[in-house]
Amino acid sequence: MQAKEALKPLAIRARQNQLEVPTRLRNCRKNAAFRRQGEWFFVPATAWNRDPINEKFVLRNEPLRRGVGKAHIAEQLFRVAGELVYVCPKHPNGVSEARYRQLLQNRPGAAQWGWQALRRNPRVYAKGRIRHPDHATIMLPDWHRVVLNTETETETMRNVAFID
Repeated sequence: MQAKEALKPLAIRARQNQLEVPTRLRNCRKNAAFRRQGEWFFVPATAWNRDPINEKFVLRNEPLRRGVGKAHIAEQLFRVAGELVYVCPKHPNGVSEARYRQLLQNRPGAAQWGWQALRRNPRVYAKGRIRHPDHATIMLPDWHRVVLNTETETETMRNVAFID
């Protein structure tokens, strides 16, 4: 029980306390504070000052993943902010724009590595079905803020990044 609680981000634990979620329900996949699927927590966006969601930027059937591994698929997803990083098979956790430009300048072949410009640690909102081959599909009828568990913050997992 303590290990599961330790994987919850501080914001999730604070919300459980604020809503006075009973101890026996705190590690359920669904309680008053959140819904959970695997390593992802989904908190009703009304719990925070939600970023305005512009429907023209809502993505459909979008993957949620932290580094490599099977992605969770969100029926509707919206991202806000985050740090710009460049990702390729040789740098799956991404490099800063300055490092990317340095690599291109110093190694001419680096331009052919299949780079993608992505955002590291954006604020992410999801709505609709959330699917994953190893978990039961969950349904989010309204916008929920997506929060990754703290597994990536442990000493042994320092090289894993939430790039979405």
